Amino acid sequence: MIANLKKGELPSENIKINICGSKSESNRLLILQAGFPNISIENLSDSDDTAVLQKGLKVLKGTVDIHHAGTAMRFLTAYFAAKEGADVLLTGSQRMQDRPIEILVNALRNLGADIEYAQNEGFPPLKIRGKNLQKNEVTIKADLSSQYISALMLIAPMLPTGLIISLEGKITSIPYIEMTLQLLKNIGVTGNFDGNSIVISPIKSIEDVRIVVESDWSSASYFYSLVALSENLQITLGNFSEESLQGDAALVQLYNSLGVETVFNTSDDTISLSKKSIELPDSLLLNLANTPDLAQTIAVSCFGLGVSCRLTGLHTLKIKETDRLMALKTELEKLGASVQIDSNSLNLEKSLKISKGIAVETYQDHRMAMAFAPLALKTEITINSAGVVSKSYPKFWEDIEKTGVNCVFEQFKN
Repeated sequence: MIANLKKGELPSENIKINICGSKSESNRLLILQAGFPNISIENLSDSDDTAVLQKGLKVLKGTVDIHHAGTAMRFLTAYFAAKEGADVLLTGSQRMQDRPIEILVNALRNLGADIEYAQNEGFPPLKIRGKNLQKNEVTIKADLSSQYISALMLIAPMLPTGLIISLEGKITSIPYIEMTLQLLKNIGVTGNFDGNSIVISPIKSIEDVRIVVESDWSSASYFYSLVALSENLQITLGNFSEESLQGDAALVQLYNSLGVETVFNTSDDTISLSKKSIELPDSLLLNLANTPDLAQTIAVSCFGLGVSCRLTGLHTLKIKETDRLMALKTELEKLGASVQIDSNSLNLEKSLKISKGIAVETYQDHRMAMAFAPLALKTEITINSAGVVSKSYPKFWEDIEKTGVNCVFEQFKN
């Protein structure tokens, strides 16, 4: 599906949009619920990734195909390894089979897990035979993906003697580790993270607990970008908290310097976004090591505003749904930008011109589609493979049309 986008008549009043529950919170809670069924979850994400994780958790014997869902691959690897009686082949899309998982597999094997590579060493698919893992100490490299660490944390309270996780190297995406730990504490698990190690105690049962998933801050980023690129757009987003567990709540500060003011409305748990009159900076220097999923949105916003930026801490982007650094460079340069990248950073030079009528490729990456969509407020733009947004935000196009962006959809032509 192709989405042809252009600026329409912007709404004259505040728009209310309800974004679905956080994918990150939802997927962690589903693993915990599988171990402790008396957890009830409300406002669960309606993303494809969450749906395939839910489906996978129902399988104990046979093939589990998680398609493009990286979080599901990491979390289910640990879950099945610790689930006595499980006997599965865990696989995914071709891109998923190119994404490394050796660090997590080695850690689980050191705990006694029975995991084999079905094709290529270090990569999915995986043959997993679940066991009652008896060891309670493991060391893992912490500089590539925090999801490996969270996967271990989520099974830790289900292990006979809990788990001590020693972290090697500079830890990436710390807020996601802290999110996992807080969700564990919310269901009654005792745990501690001191910066070098994580200690989680075992628990045989928990009290009945109801958890409401906060809306997804990563998805909110696209509306921050829309407000920043608009003349006077006002948007209210539902179910957000100033005390969020999500690291991407850093949006509030990051976009403040790009002219977006955020007001938290505690009476109804909403946030109101509005354009404020400020002098934009000539350049932004941001370390996004803790919020890498915001990199695409921020880079596109800066390009649309004519602000140069240097974004660092992006070493994890090369192993996402696509090589996001290369994808960003390629698509931004098609639009007229000048971009330099290396293994950890992106440099965008200031540009006052945006090419019109460019078709942006998405590389089967939901965030490429959604990050570039707000540029419709500056120029006519086409998003190829627009349906990829269902991976995290199925209602994205429906919601973006509420902001005054005209979307015309058509099927690919042969």
